[in-house]
Amino acid sequence: MKKPLALLAVALLCVSCAPAANTTPAETASTTPTASAPVSLSANSGPQAPGGTIPASTGITWDQASKDKAVEIAQKAMGDFARPNVEEKQWANDLARWLTPQATADYSAVDPANIPANRVTGPATLTVDEANGYGVTAAVPTNAGTYTLQLLRTGKEAPWKVNRLTPPTA
Repeated sequence: MKKPLALLAVALLCVSCAPAANTTPAETASTTPTASAPVSLSANSGPQAPGGTIPASTGITWDQASKDKAVEIAQKAMGDFARPNVEEKQWANDLARWLTPQATADYSAVDPANIPANRVTGPATLTVDEANGYGVTAAVPTNAGTYTLQLLRTGKEAPWKVNRLTPPTA
């Protein structure tokens, strides 16, 4: 019993004899912060801020072939989507070929039995923003109403991929 008590006394003595920490802040040189990288601006040297204008499509212009291909992909994707009686794994695999990687992940957990549409009833129509050659919106009519599909591509020769299928509004 005396040995632990002696060790405790020595430890307390050491702590009480140790110099106190200096709590006064050290003087520092006054410096002005500098940016580690240049400021990033949007097209035409404008700031990247909400409410600005969308920059030009930087080389991707719309042509009839691009529009035709977007319509084709929208219709095929909606055709594979609107199959509520197909087994889940088959449905997801068939649909994935038309989807962006993000959409593939998003729709992988969808149960096709919950999809109200079971057939496409007319041709897709596009809403094209001529200043944006990377994306387009397609309206695809089905027996459950018109779905809106967002299609994206990464370049003029890149394939169109569906990023989102939005059901009709009630």
